[in-house]
Amino acid sequence: MITTRDIAERLQLSVSTVGRALADDDRISEQTKFRVRQAAAEMGYVANRAARMMRGASSDVVGLVIPDIRNSFYSTIAHELSKNMEAQGFQLILSETDDDRMVELRHLRELSASRVAGVIIVPTARPHSESVKLLKAVPHVQLLRKHSSLGSQWFGVNDFDALRQATAHLVEQGHPRIGYVGGPAELPTGAERLKGFRSALSGGNLSSEAGCIELGPPSSVEHGRQAVRRLLAGPSAPTAIALGSVQLTLGVLEELSRLDVKVPSELSVVGFGDEPGFSWWGPGLTTIGLPIQEMATGCGLWLMRRLTTKPDDDSAYASVSPGSLILRGSTAPPAQPRRPSRRKGS
Repeated sequence: MITTRDIAERLQLSVSTVGRALADDDRISEQTKFRVRQAAAEMGYVANRAARMMRGASSDVVGLVIPDIRNSFYSTIAHELSKNMEAQGFQLILSETDDDRMVELRHLRELSASRVAGVIIVPTARPHSESVKLLKAVPHVQLLRKHSSLGSQWFGVNDFDALRQATAHLVEQGHPRIGYVGGPAELPTGAERLKGFRSALSGGNLSSEAGCIELGPPSSVEHGRQAVRRLLAGPSAPTAIALGSVQLTLGVLEELSRLDVKVPSELSVVGFGDEPGFSWWGPGLTTIGLPIQEMATGCGLWLMRRLTTKPDDDSAYASVSPGSLILRGSTAPPAQPRRPSRRKGS
């Protein structure tokens, strides 16, 4: 590995002069800085981040802690945040937890040891107490999910209203029995979406028994497949289904295609999120569109401002983005049961 000493020997300069030139120190002439940078580039020199941090240099790294990068919801967020960070001179480092609090803790320990400038986190349902302590020592903001122990800076979606909109649309079309496939209620997003589903049922004067609920891992495509199989195999199968996550939507759509269920004549479906393929799946999927790019951009810019201005207070801040119902062809009023034909004279 090339060091500042190697550069100093090549240019016949002191190691301290090379170090100051690379740090853009005002005491070093522009000519010397140019020579040092040119030599560093030619020799393949890479700055030692740990050494810089020990000398008191500020970090330019921000950690992003998310459950699952395979979920396009999170990969889109990571992409937008990375672009925003780069534009501000920061670098984004990705950590994946698989919604495991101990994996989350391990990643936060590593990020803390690396003295990151800040952290953007989609927390697990029950963050470890040590995770809470580690985050208190670094500027951070919660994204999508909000846990009270991690502070009150949060960017998220109006999950309650998103599912209320989706379910109310099915209620208005006259569906007497509606299924819901969503994430567990122990997650704040899962709890709010379930409340929104139930609120739409009661608002449409439907009893709680009119809702068939299947809860499980929100990032599991397989849970979506299994859940819709159980719902359709039951004695009182729903005539419509509302879905509570992108991955669950993918699983349900795959299984409906495999089972050759006719949408919407046999079953109406409202998805969650708007993947590129949703517009041409079957008759086109009616779904809840989410302002992912806008939310990620707002979150990134807010954290950048906090890191660069270093405010004295840690006052609460919340930004809630609305979802929007995108109407396509996967929903319709329930099919009316055929009446038995009457023979003449009977």
